[in-house]
Amino acid sequence: MSPGICRAEILVLDRGHEEAPHRRPVPPARIPVEIERLEQALTDTRQQIREVQQKVRNRIGSGNAAIFDAHLLVLEDPVLIEEVTRTIREERVNAEWAFHQTLERYTEALSEVADNYLAERAADLRDVGSRVHHTLTGQPAHVDLRNLEEPCIIVAHDLTPTMTAQLDRDRVLGFATDVGGKTSHTAIMAGSLGIPAVVGLQNATQELTTGDFALLDGINGLIIIHPSEQTLYEYGQLERRQEGLAEQMLELRDSPAVTLDGMRITLSANVEQISDTAAVLDSGAEGIGLFRTEYLFLDRETLPTEAEQFESYHRIAKAMQPHNVIFRTLDIGGDKLSAAVGGAPEANPFLGWRAIRFCLARDDIFRTQLRAILRASAAGNVKLMYPMISGVEEIDEANKLLEECKADLRAQEEPFDETIDIGVMIEIPSAVMIADALARRAKFFSLGTNDLIQYSLAVDRLNERVADLYDPSHPALLKLIQLTVAAGKRQGIWTGVCGEMASDPALTPLLLGLGVNELSVAPPLLPPVKYLIRHLKLSEAKELAADALESESSMAVLARSRAMAQRAAPAIFGS
Repeated sequence: MSPGICRAEILVLDRGHEEAPHRRPVPPARIPVEIERLEQALTDTRQQIREVQQKVRNRIGSGNAAIFDAHLLVLEDPVLIEEVTRTIREERVNAEWAFHQTLERYTEALSEVADNYLAERAADLRDVGSRVHHTLTGQPAHVDLRNLEEPCIIVAHDLTPTMTAQLDRDRVLGFATDVGGKTSHTAIMAGSLGIPAVVGLQNATQELTTGDFALLDGINGLIIIHPSEQTLYEYGQLERRQEGLAEQMLELRDSPAVTLDGMRITLSANVEQISDTAAVLDSGAEGIGLFRTEYLFLDRETLPTEAEQFESYHRIAKAMQPHNVIFRTLDIGGDKLSAAVGGAPEANPFLGWRAIRFCLARDDIFRTQLRAILRASAAGNVKLMYPMISGVEEIDEANKLLEECKADLRAQEEPFDETIDIGVMIEIPSAVMIADALARRAKFFSLGTNDLIQYSLAVDRLNERVADLYDPSHPALLKLIQLTVAAGKRQGIWTGVCGEMASDPALTPLLLGLGVNELSVAPPLLPPVKYLIRHLKLSEAKELAADALESESSMAVLARSRAMAQRAAPAIFGS
């Protein structure tokens, strides 16, 4: 779900498949031309996806833009491309028919092939297939959501990432889908776009009709057809309460996040670009808990220079003074930087050559970034953290390179913060198991719960078939968080959370009870989390966490945490 309330006429999107292309024989002399058509279509589709990805990155951040990485990997899959090409050659047929037939075989095999990378991304495969089909045939998309004439509530079986990225907030007031869960790409992007949404309704497209007037309640997960005057009145009251809540949260912008019994929690913001600084300050954040540096490296043929990186990091550090800024070093794989570093696509990049592994292997790139961050630290409010640490050898090697960069800057009489704090992102279960050793080498931990959940539970949260297994309140995950916090306390360092768990008010009591010191969230989501913290008692949150650590039921844990949050701040939950 994505919170919010809207009312409008419904537009039901046809679930029917696009008309399959006709098989057309191709003379032998024209086979090279047909293969060239395919290659050009793949190139054009890649460019289209990169453009959509950049728009999403600029509009709602890199986290949502990363959804399109899987699309690009499909288009670069040599097995798929070779099979289509072979079909064109051997059967002497047109490219669109060959591509469609190959994609259909892939799709039909999904239910039978286990542990296949494409099998986990059926929705991505269909989205890419549709794009290539339109590019080859020159046909327009089945539904163009960019040119709606009247405001409406979209009802669809599912919205692909491409369709979601097209949504115009002024025309699409909300949407509902048959499939998807809380962690589906549809729900994630809806929340970032600020569009009320209800997902996973199963049969909405069969039960609802275009033109029906409806009220969509993204807070409680309801869509009400032809609401009565009484229902509209009650929801009007709810909206007014929500407006009053927004005013209260605005008044708290410059107030600290302190529980009713006096525990101070640091509330920071996740940031991807310099332009996000204004939103951070407006939200009342106490700094930046995660500055993603990847945006400087994406969609370019050459690597950013030290001067370019320094200018960016320095500007954001100055803009945020006196608040702290935590720069995460490059969390990206060589496949994303292939044009600049000669990398290649990987079968499973989430388990591959990325983040600290990539940086240590390409220490020329890493040194340049470390020097730029160190130079920016002269502003006095800069911290640095390494992503995807899995063992002490990695942090030791990274810190060794950092010390060498410090020595170089001293020799050049370049100013920097000699005592800059170094942190570690805890995203891999192995890091939790050696947290004491890591804590002796760092000044803080930041739990990247998105990856920690995925790596711990072996779940791709964007995979519709297993998305329900992506469980932030899973007993195993709670124990991993508790172990990390405990190790940090033993070594005298603080522990924060910068994953999506930090942004979910239903989980705030649980995280506080587990001993987390800092939460870093997207700026728009920070005010309700602060409001909730100021209405909670830490003593009660600790009791909740103690019981949760003994519980075998993640559903019971989530229900208790949500109930505590709802009692403390009912307005956040639409009560």
